[in-house]
Amino acid sequence: MSRQILNCGYVPLVDCAPLIIAKELGFAHEEGIELNLMRQPSWSALRDMLALGHLDAAQMLSPMPIAMSLGMGGLSAQIDSLMVLSVNGTVFGASKAIARELGPLPFGDATTLLKALGKLNKRPIRIGIPFPFSMHRLLLSYWTQTLPDGAVETVTVPPPRMADAVSDGHVDAFWVGEPWGSAIVQRDVGQILMTGPNVWGFAPEKVLAARHDWIEENPIPTRSLMRAIYHAGRWLDDENNKPLAVEILARSEHLNLSPDVIDPALTGHLTPHTNGSPITASRFLVFHDHCASFPWRSQAAWIAAQLGADPAGIDRAKQCWRTDLYRKNLSSIGADIPSASEKIEGAIREMTPVPSSRARMILAPDAFFDGRTFEFTPNKDE
Repeated sequence: MSRQILNCGYVPLVDCAPLIIAKELGFAHEEGIELNLMRQPSWSALRDMLALGHLDAAQMLSPMPIAMSLGMGGLSAQIDSLMVLSVNGTVFGASKAIARELGPLPFGDATTLLKALGKLNKRPIRIGIPFPFSMHRLLLSYWTQTLPDGAVETVTVPPPRMADAVSDGHVDAFWVGEPWGSAIVQRDVGQILMTGPNVWGFAPEKVLAARHDWIEENPIPTRSLMRAIYHAGRWLDDENNKPLAVEILARSEHLNLSPDVIDPALTGHLTPHTNGSPITASRFLVFHDHCASFPWRSQAAWIAAQLGADPAGIDRAKQCWRTDLYRKNLSSIGADIPSASEKIEGAIREMTPVPSSRARMILAPDAFFDGRTFEFTPNKDE
């Protein structure tokens, strides 16, 4: 039986794991497809490859499909998010010099850290981010919006080069996905001060994206890909599978890194600074649990609003997140799917059961650090 080969792009981060596991453990094969994983050197390269049709699908920063579909920056294209690949998984930290100037701070206290950042004599504080249209940048902008104008300057640095940028003094601080924060600590050039969930408790970090026209022309491969990724994400969130996941990701053809650098992201046991004791970051990186892979259209609306879209743009952004295909393609394999497609972002403060297809869904806290919530008008056609 011949199997359709799908060219799938990725950037070497721990949260590309669902693509790698779907290939290596045969979930894609079981769904009748083969994944040709194509490693990309940067997010801009991956964006262009997908837009130009050299990739069928890709791991993408969650704001990228929305920005591309709204014509913001670089190549414009109608890109859809089929499902969320990963939730959370990023860290914020600073060079050793800046960390010393900030002084001793409780790990993960976003409010206290923001106040300390505002008192630094250095202006502007140069913060490395992986891409302008990234959750890193949106969380950074949301978190630092009360600082004076000009207090923060963002510098785009590909994730594998972030440690060099910190070491060379090109940036003073960094917001990056794992394993590159841990790599900075292991090189003893910087310190992790908090995690992404400390600013937004359950932020969609990466998505599985494809061109809208490709999805329309390839409904069966689209369904097969989504199902393979769904199974891989569920496998990854099983604690018993994490040692094997680390070993697979570490291989030279994938991340090509020491397992010691990869393990913290999957286990949530982060070491903030050299010779420090590991801390446990709750729900640091989630692939499946708590409805992590569902593309909530309210999350798309929040992203679009942070990007400065008008109401019409926000509505278009919500249409990019394909809750319809998630329901259509995954319900028959037993996925527990929420009854609603939108929710009030930031309103969940504790584990909360919600109506779902199998009546087993419990959503995890998704609060913003400042206690605010994001509301919107649901799409009447939903």
